[in-house]
Amino acid sequence: MSEQRSTPGPVDATSRGGGADGGPVALTGLAAYLELAAFGLLAGRSVDAPDLVTRQALASAAGRVLGRQERLLAVAATRGVDATAAMTPFDGVLADFDARTEPDSWSEGLLKGVVGHGVAQDLCRELTRGLPADEAAELRRAVDDGWPEEADGPATVVLAQAAEQDPVLASRLALWGRRVVGEALGLVPALLAAHPVLAGLAAAARRADAAETGETVGEPVGDEAAEVRSWLISRLTAEHTRRMDRMGLAA
Repeated sequence: MSEQRSTPGPVDATSRGGGADGGPVALTGLAAYLELAAFGLLAGRSVDAPDLVTRQALASAAGRVLGRQERLLAVAATRGVDATAAMTPFDGVLADFDARTEPDSWSEGLLKGVVGHGVAQDLCRELTRGLPADEAAELRRAVDDGWPEEADGPATVVLAQAAEQDPVLASRLALWGRRVVGEALGLVPALLAAHPVLAGLAAAARRADAAETGETVGEPVGDEAAEVRSWLISRLTAEHTRRMDRMGLAA
């Protein structure tokens, strides 16, 4: 790939995917797109929330998510990529997930947001571990902004209270959560396959994790690529289990 031109103006993110900036640009675009989706879901659930307190809490949470998304786009701008270009390669990536997880109730819709957004955040957080240290700091700050506080945010609290008060609802939500996380995790291999630069970050993150535990991991080729995906899914599943535990729901 050619180097960035000296002519001023935004650079299309897809044109830089194979260069040295490819990893940070692609991950920034993915994280920003996923935050935008989370904003839409939280804002939608706030409109038809059952009471004013919940409406306000979810609206405030949606505002914080949008603020984080805007900070991610600011990171992209420092690399010469405008907002639309950064997110364009991932436009529609959640379409199949949404089609397969149509909720039947307001609480199911909210749990879909908690589970889906949680997996998305965890994925981006794991992939930042694959970035070189000198390129990762700014992106990590943007991805982690508001976390782990947001892990126990208004949506999680609302669902935890509802589950505690209604055991039948808790059982239904636990089943629904398992379905949603299955669909969310199923997107990960497809995402890595469609965007090799993200697969490269996953492999680098796996090696970083192995270095911390004393393992020896080679380059992801053939079956080794499958091992990287398995490792990543395992990490995301563990975080999901902890998330469901905080809501008092069986994972």
